[in-house]
Amino acid sequence: MSDDIFAARQAKLARRRARGDAYPNDFRREHFISELAGIFAADEGGDNAREVAVAGRLVLKREMGKAMFLTLRDSSADGQVYLRKDAGEDMFAAAAELDLGDIIGARGELFNTRTGELTVRASQVRLLTKSLRPPPEKFHGVADIETRYRRRYVSLMSSPREREVFVARAKLLRHLRAFFDSRGYVEAETPILQPLPGGATARPFVTECNALDCDFYLRVAQELHLKRLLVGGFDRVYEMNRVFRNEGVSARHNPEFTMLEFNAAYQTCEDFMSLTEEMLHSAVTAVCGKEKIPYQGGVLDFSRPFARLSPTQAILRAQPQWNESQLNDRNFILAQLKEFDADASAMNGDSVEVLRFALFEHCAEDSLMNPTFITDYPAALSPLAKQSAANPSLAERFELFAAGRELVNGFSEQNDPETQSRVFREQSKLRDAGDGEAMHYDADYIRALEHGLPPNAGGGLGVDRLTMLLTDTPSIRDVIFFPQLRARGDGEK
Repeated sequence: MSDDIFAARQAKLARRRARGDAYPNDFRREHFISELAGIFAADEGGDNAREVAVAGRLVLKREMGKAMFLTLRDSSADGQVYLRKDAGEDMFAAAAELDLGDIIGARGELFNTRTGELTVRASQVRLLTKSLRPPPEKFHGVADIETRYRRRYVSLMSSPREREVFVARAKLLRHLRAFFDSRGYVEAETPILQPLPGGATARPFVTECNALDCDFYLRVAQELHLKRLLVGGFDRVYEMNRVFRNEGVSARHNPEFTMLEFNAAYQTCEDFMSLTEEMLHSAVTAVCGKEKIPYQGGVLDFSRPFARLSPTQAILRAQPQWNESQLNDRNFILAQLKEFDADASAMNGDSVEVLRFALFEHCAEDSLMNPTFITDYPAALSPLAKQSAANPSLAERFELFAAGRELVNGFSEQNDPETQSRVFREQSKLRDAGDGEAMHYDADYIRALEHGLPPNAGGGLGVDRLTMLLTDTPSIRDVIFFPQLRARGDGEK
């Protein structure tokens, strides 16, 4: 935007101030633009016309001698306003000074133009808010992707499609809450500031509390506090809120994101796979109206049942040239990890199960397009899950993948305080050795387990990632109003 444009708009604002209140607050909008067609029909095509009052941002202005057409945009739709000079010369002159982006109110009767466009024949047009900065060119949207994320308010005003994405997100949040409320779950709010981060292996943010003179961490998960509530007597709890992880930023990762976590007493990993399947199927059909949805040029099929695979089965589907015997051979797996540029030397001491899962992440995960449960997780990678009774090297855990990304993580929760204490000590050793994602030893959580945590299962859904799928958007930044971005070289943060 040039300085001349800004100065010209400031001059118009100054003239407006000289005539009275530049930012009035006494205009009352009575109708959304999307309601006008229904009102017009109810008034028998204008034969019994009644007055309407609309307001919105000016997105198009056409002057035609003694008349002008103004197009307004509110949160529901675009609508046209027709103003004649004989409605009031002062009002017409003031309207002639309007700029695109100004917020105006209009009052008048509805009629159809000769081209059949429903229009408000204005008896009143008022400037309510002066826009000192012009909107994006022709209101076609912000072309620069990074500017869209940095100045979301600009891209939202010009892109109905972008607003639709966030309306769909809000619909998804309402549906998820209703899904759990209807099944007897109690919504909880657990601390964001925590003396110890826990519930996931992730690098936390650290901050300082001046009043208590100590450091706190922004939570990386809600899990440990939800299970404390089960100890206290709640049977079913959930929380949908922000969590924070001080890790990479990418099309699928944002430092803060929305996580839905849910726990239920006397449930198992198997029960929660069925619950997850039901939850996702109902969410997709509620928001999109169908089981099969488009995503980035393909189609995702959320019809039930979802596929269930072990890491070995998933690898063999993606790499049919290998066989099961090879996937039990440490040397073979290490060699393949090197081929995928993985740091195999750092994994040399890991178990075959851990190595195999690393290979799955490198060569098979991206191939899981339709929703698929991956089971038989290594116990070494699941510090809060119960070990499998049939094979202690594995955990009673699943992850649900779709479009090549993890959506849901769930497991039968470890409720043995002595076993959990041992695992925390092992995690603490990893932290001391430099692993910034390893868990702290949480003595209070162990104390809670010693009071008795019922057998239970827990799950976590990445709400932003699911929103990406439901709205056919490629980046997590497209579904978060204000994503974190690196500071610009021009000093803008």
